[in-house]
Amino acid sequence: MSKLRLPQQASADTIAAIASAQGRGGVGIIRISGCGLEKIIETVVGRTLVPRHATLCEFSGAQGSLIDTGIAIFFPSPHSYTGEDVLELQGHGGSAVMQLVLNRCLDLGARLARPGEFTERAFLNGKMDLAQAESVADLIEANTAQAAASAARSLRGEFSDAIQALIDRLIYLRMLVEAMLDFPEEQIDRTDIELRNRLLTELENSLQATLDRAKQGSLLREGAHIAIVGQPNVGKSSLLNKLSGEDIALVSDIPGTTRDVIRQAIQINGIPLHIMDTAGVRETSDAVENMGIERAKATAHAADLVLLMVDVTQGDPAKNLALLVGVPRSARTIVVLNKIDAGQVTPFDTQGIPLVCMSVKTGQGLDQLRGEILKAIGWQETESGAFMARERHLRALYQAQSHLFAAAGVVAQDELFAEELRQTQDALSEILGEFTPDDLLGEVFSRFCIGK
Repeated sequence: MSKLRLPQQASADTIAAIASAQGRGGVGIIRISGCGLEKIIETVVGRTLVPRHATLCEFSGAQGSLIDTGIAIFFPSPHSYTGEDVLELQGHGGSAVMQLVLNRCLDLGARLARPGEFTERAFLNGKMDLAQAESVADLIEANTAQAAASAARSLRGEFSDAIQALIDRLIYLRMLVEAMLDFPEEQIDRTDIELRNRLLTELENSLQATLDRAKQGSLLREGAHIAIVGQPNVGKSSLLNKLSGEDIALVSDIPGTTRDVIRQAIQINGIPLHIMDTAGVRETSDAVENMGIERAKATAHAADLVLLMVDVTQGDPAKNLALLVGVPRSARTIVVLNKIDAGQVTPFDTQGIPLVCMSVKTGQGLDQLRGEILKAIGWQETESGAFMARERHLRALYQAQSHLFAAAGVVAQDELFAEELRQTQDALSEILGEFTPDDLLGEVFSRFCIGK
């Protein structure tokens, strides 16, 4: 098995930071990690701490002045979050008192931690792999219950275990192939060839299953951008209000009311979505309205999903499909035929685009639209749950899949087959932090909050 290559060693410095949220709160936490915590414990806490026990004490400033009363907990190495000696001081959550305690620790030799440096040290000290480290930030940033559950699974190591299982299977397959290469004079049994082919098929299926779960997790983390486009007065703003449950957009019978893109974050079954209401597309001499129309077209062009709204009472619905001209073919589209409570629906050719007939006014068809939206963006409920995946994870999985497909194409050519398997393993190893370049680590941990 490939060994984890640490790009750098954790610094010997003692670091400190406020680990609780900014602003006032009932409780505030100062976290200190590194060697030489005895001086800080002796000076600030003023008493011996029993490891992993909460001790009520007074936090002392210069000349023994009282800063705060709170709880101190000492976690000796290696049984701590970072793998180093860690001290947590839990006091009252006022910003001034927290800053006083932090400054006292800095005066005693600690330095202010960089964003993500505590978790970076946990990674460098082998307390977690890179995928688990990233899930710490994902769990903090999760804004839906589904996203939080997915991030918690990754933090617990489910995503890492799935990747490691793939790597272990790859290693076994590579060992078999290398044996075929090393002993060409020996006759290769049919059972060896059958085993090789079976292992390759199992790897392809397992990798696809992992990729599917990762894509679901990416949706939970990033969400999808959905543009509502159409002619004026077809109900675009009303649909935005209906989906969000709030009167976000101004609704009027006057054409051209919406001049700019109105954005609103919503959830459907715990999936974060970014809905964008756009100006009605029509021919007009109004310069300001034309600017809004151009923005509407640009928004549709960049969206993951386009909801093309059509008013059933406004002539031939098929003519509205012309509004999709310029929208990339990669963008998914749903035709939303609105106001079915006020007019008869005439069948028309949607050119293969899914159609939802509804009434924004009465809510008829709204649940069907929600379901079609989730289907269009690729969301699928899975019994085992989604992996909270980032863009780099998906790139690595796609790269691994590409090499595995290439390996299947040269399975009879042992040397080429072995090389494609090696590159498959390298791509998967990057997810866990093996053979990871230092600049990638800097990018990953710089996005963390200070104190994590």
